[in-house]
Amino acid sequence: MTFNFSRSFSTRAGAEPLSDDSIRTLAPSAFAAEAHESRSARYAYIPTSAVIEGMRAEGFLPVFAKQARCRDAGRQEHTKHMVRFRRQGVSPARRVGDSFPEIVLINSHDGSSSYHLMSGVFRLVCLNGMVVADRRGTEVRVPHKGDVVRQVIEGSHVVLDESQRALEAADAWAGVPLGRDEQAALAEAAHVLRFGDAAGEADTPIRPAQLLEARRSSDRSDDLWTVFNRVQENTIRGGLSAWGRDPNGRPRRVTSREVTGIDQDVRLNRALWLLGERMATLKGAA
Repeated sequence: MTFNFSRSFSTRAGAEPLSDDSIRTLAPSAFAAEAHESRSARYAYIPTSAVIEGMRAEGFLPVFAKQARCRDAGRQEHTKHMVRFRRQGVSPARRVGDSFPEIVLINSHDGSSSYHLMSGVFRLVCLNGMVVADRRGTEVRVPHKGDVVRQVIEGSHVVLDESQRALEAADAWAGVPLGRDEQAALAEAAHVLRFGDAAGEADTPIRPAQLLEARRSSDRSDDLWTVFNRVQENTIRGGLSAWGRDPNGRPRRVTSREVTGIDQDVRLNRALWLLGERMATLKGAA
């Protein structure tokens, strides 16, 4: 069977700090002029753009941004958005030298989200951002009231510490070899997470083995960190193709879609990270 990839994502996303103009293009709701009309007088409107400015002043540089698609045109300018920050001057891990700790910020101005800070890891070689499973209760939520900018900045330092610990875990995973059966088990679990229904049945011709395919020669190693990255990238990025059949039994080519929704992105990334942690534990590396 031949596995093909398609690429629909920006090839430079996450590689360099973003200007306000770039963020405005990627996530215009971060610059909403006011809160959505559904918000009450108790809602303290602090635009995400003000938080971004405060984060920059503290050395946290925005490197990625996107916003959720909204079917309600009246909420489009206030919808949920995500901004990823990287601390200026932070060094990558020793063994996984292409990966950096990040802070993931989610917010909206329509009431669907408070300011939500989570740990992240960014891998430069594939421009791939991950969201880490919150194992220590360190994610931070800041309601829309009071001194939001100060609270977000303070929370960012807490979350960054957890991101650093995640990077240390990745460094350890890079020294854990996985056999073929172990790699297959990781891919099968990820396949159900991405394509399975409530009963765990995956109605797609895309096979678990495709999640293990390397997109670049440097990702062909069999250590846990590299295998995890292959699975995570293929799960989130999509672009995997396979032949299936339509309802009339005729052959048709199916290509998996990139995960673009913010909630699904976070849910899948955290679940995948948890799978990596479980495998590390089974291998005695946690």
